[in-house]
Amino acid sequence: MKNRQRGFTLLELIVVVTIIGILATIALPALKNIPTRAQEGVLLTDLVTFRDVIDQYYADRGNYPPTLEALVEEGYLRAIPVDPITKSADTWVPVYEEFDQDSVPAETDLPEDGQPGIQDVHSGSDRFGLDGTPYSEW
Repeated sequence: MKNRQRGFTLLELIVVVTIIGILATIALPALKNIPTRAQEGVLLTDLVTFRDVIDQYYADRGNYPPTLEALVEEGYLRAIPVDPITKSADTWVPVYEEFDQDSVPAETDLPEDGQPGIQDVHSGSDRFGLDGTPYSEW
């Protein structure tokens, strides 16, 4: 009996390459959203941090911060985080508290400048998340 050379036939190689191609085709759509999911995760973390710090400021001082920079100046944040969607720290959209005409706070309860403070923060992006909601509504 002659020794056959060991190796793969052309047919076996074609089958393996085809299987790898099918698996890559299935996995590729799931992988293309990974950078966006990471940005959304950072955005959610930043928003939770902002909202927590705003609540801490309110609990300590009895009114909301007048600006986002006040949170840094008063030591609640080290720096204003960069919005991961817009890549800028200047695009955050503050939501100011609203006073009811019937329940206007006393002069002593207002901040020093008498203006409403920042109650919430949203992203300044006009893009939509993977779930279809605008980042500006998160």
